[in-house]
Amino acid sequence: MSMSIFCVSLTLVLSIFSGTDGYFYQRVSECRYSSKDLQGIEFIDSYVFNQAENIRFNSTVGKFVGYTELGVKNAEAWNKGPELAGELGELERFCKHNADLHYSTILDKTVEPHVRLSSVAPPSGRHPAMLMCSAYDFYPKPIRVTWLRDGREVKSDVTSTEELANGDWYYQIHSHLEYTPRSGEKISCMVEHISLTEPMVYHWDPSLPEAERNKIAIGASGL
Repeated sequence: MSMSIFCVSLTLVLSIFSGTDGYFYQRVSECRYSSKDLQGIEFIDSYVFNQAENIRFNSTVGKFVGYTELGVKNAEAWNKGPELAGELGELERFCKHNADLHYSTILDKTVEPHVRLSSVAPPSGRHPAMLMCSAYDFYPKPIRVTWLRDGREVKSDVTSTEELANGDWYYQIHSHLEYTPRSGEKISCMVEHISLTEPMVYHWDPSLPEAERNKIAIGASGL
């Protein structure tokens, strides 16, 4: 599987806060990257008063847009004044100028998933057995988890969670396979991630004691 299917994006946010006498002002500046060639790069500058966005500048739109009565009036004035020229220059001056630094410190970093293959109790259904393939602590977010029976991909009786954020930049995902065991078959979980040079396959070994089977995935191998 080509890793080009993964599209990784990065949003960098700079916030400035101030508040007094119950009033709260915030300015949020964002650089949004979607590729290293900087195609589709955006600079967004938002002005927020008491948690309500008043005005936004978007480099793709090329002007200020107001979202409240006061914001509309200010946007009209800023679009005719020096404020617009200043915002138009931020895409080159801030976002593109710092793109290499932002990619090298954040987007180019990858962390391999830790994978565990285990047996779990199936829900009341038409199959007596269920396996769970869990991938933990990987980065970035996009990942693909598939099931194989004797080397062929299984698409039915499979359910998976979305990538779940751990809250510390890392992610986890869990995929379940309901099945009826067949003598002599080999069931495997295949994990594909940008941190891996090739897909990794983890084989389920029902011959081991239950405690050992649930402790670690057996026989990780690259395709």
